[in-house]
Amino acid sequence: MEIARGTDLPDLLTSLGYTVTRVGHYHSTKEMDSLRIKNRRTWYRYSEQTGGDAITFLQHFCGRSFPQAVEDLLAFHGHARDAPAERSRQTEQAPEPPKPFALPPRHTDARRVCAYLKKRGIAPRVIRSFLDAGLLYEDAGHHNCVFVGYGGDGKAAFASLRGTYDRDGSGFKGDAAGSDKSVGFRLPYVPDSRTVYVFEAPIDLMSYCTLHRGFHSNALALCCLDDRALSVFLREHPAVRKVVLCLDHDRPGQEAAERMGRKYAAEGYAVQTLSPPSRKDWNAYLTFVQQFRERGR
Repeated sequence: MEIARGTDLPDLLTSLGYTVTRVGHYHSTKEMDSLRIKNRRTWYRYSEQTGGDAITFLQHFCGRSFPQAVEDLLAFHGHARDAPAERSRQTEQAPEPPKPFALPPRHTDARRVCAYLKKRGIAPRVIRSFLDAGLLYEDAGHHNCVFVGYGGDGKAAFASLRGTYDRDGSGFKGDAAGSDKSVGFRLPYVPDSRTVYVFEAPIDLMSYCTLHRGFHSNALALCCLDDRALSVFLREHPAVRKVVLCLDHDRPGQEAAERMGRKYAAEGYAVQTLSPPSRKDWNAYLTFVQQFRERGR
């Protein structure tokens, strides 16, 4: 247990695809600027007023149960989870029960969400289609965008939260407690499509839909650089035989695309990597295109 709790957090977060930065005497990440890592072993996120060690990080941000988080961290260190000494220590402390999944309360309207997404360049028709499909709403407490992920049984099992207030271009990001990362965020299944497009974030997926009017295909957002949601989707939909990886055009995104590309090609899928023609991600490219068109008028 001490091995798992003592995990070096900057190293762990880098392996998970986060961009770790050094700020004075602590570390943070580009993706979550309110996160503070002290002594490389403990974290605290001021926007949520919560923190802990490596185990609680995986529980909170990756949707892992206590036993799963311990197993993941021991594997990260190259240790066998079932070593006798480790088992005896684990039996002394009952594992914390996983938090039940619950969607945040819904606001009476989605005005702030719509205004925020329009500011990010998302077409009103795309915003409306996501709202009408139950994939998106505004939460009552903080006015966040709530992107709802539905499992194969049609029940909500995941929610990615995105703040509607960006400070210096970086706003709140996180998952609802108890979210299942293996579900991720998906568009409704399209039976006549044998392709799935894979993005890092729901806003990138919406940006692609804005850029490609009439987009008609299966698509999902991993909401991280872990491919569990893609693996589960392909297992549930064996008719899908092509994977288009539309991850960010940065080092973590491209390394993840290369890793996933090798994995799914070896499993017999046709794999294509599709990056935005310029800029870091699909939303940055969308806003660049729109600004270019405005200057040309």
